[in-house]
Amino acid sequence: MKKFPKIVFIGSTHFSLYSLNELYTKRYNIVGIITSPDNRFLKNQKAFTPVKRYALKNNIPYLQPVNLLNSSFLEHLKIWNADIQIVVSFRILPKEIWNFPKMGSFNLHASLLPQYKGAAPINWVIINGENKTGLTTFFIEEKIDSGKILLQKKIQIKKKETAGELELKLKKISGSIVIQTLEKIIKKKITPISQKNINFSLLKYAPKIKTKNCRIQWENPYIDSIYNKIRGLSPYPTAWTFLFFNNKKFFRFKIFLVKKIRKTHTLPIGRILISSHEMKISVKEGFISLIEGQIEGKKRMNVKNLINGLKIRKNLFVR
Repeated sequence: MKKFPKIVFIGSTHFSLYSLNELYTKRYNIVGIITSPDNRFLKNQKAFTPVKRYALKNNIPYLQPVNLLNSSFLEHLKIWNADIQIVVSFRILPKEIWNFPKMGSFNLHASLLPQYKGAAPINWVIINGENKTGLTTFFIEEKIDSGKILLQKKIQIKKKETAGELELKLKKISGSIVIQTLEKIIKKKITPISQKNINFSLLKYAPKIKTKNCRIQWENPYIDSIYNKIRGLSPYPTAWTFLFFNNKKFFRFKIFLVKKIRKTHTLPIGRILISSHEMKISVKEGFISLIEGQIEGKKRMNVKNLINGLKIRKNLFVR
């Protein structure tokens, strides 16, 4: 194992695991891990974060602070005496933590900063119809996602790609950019680039997405906007709508995968047309054709099974 530098890894999600595993398998000196507290609503190993499970499996010391300024937690952090901290998918850190190591703390963010600062960059780049994104490592400073940029890696977004597919692509390259950043810091072969001299009016942001914001606006005049929203929220947190039968009975309807059909028509917006193999929804510029969806109280299904499960196939609308 490499003795220098002593690393504290900070993260909680499956996205974090790719970088953590890369560091561990390449025998970097991970002296400790900070991850989120257990899910108190679960009573088995699923209550643990993926990062905690990794720590337990590989006998790496870990801490799960509820309060990041708790004196006992900060004392443990001092005992580890890290040279550098690496943060991948965690909550906002107070200065008392990120400013502690002499080599600093750097974060991995899933966008090409300064664009798409915030909690949901993978979702928002697709919702906004971008054709490229990437990863950025940067030194943590007081303003969120605004520290000096270290390295960036660009990738293309495919026209039909969902947020889930894009996340997987970014995961697969995340470990390598973390290692490259760390090595350049160790060897002092990196020149951090400030984000201060930017035109803020040109920036796009990636705020946390709430369930109410996932409702599909079928009246949107642009079919691309509807299509991009659905794939940008798939598989999570998932675009949804209300499915109406005869304008009375309705169910919540999640939509995971669709294709778009540009076609002129005179149907009212939100009308559902069903054949033996197709279920499509009328929009301003054509139709949104379902591939996978989930009606409230049922499992996620492909379109054929959705159609087979419907007792009523006429006078159906979404709103």
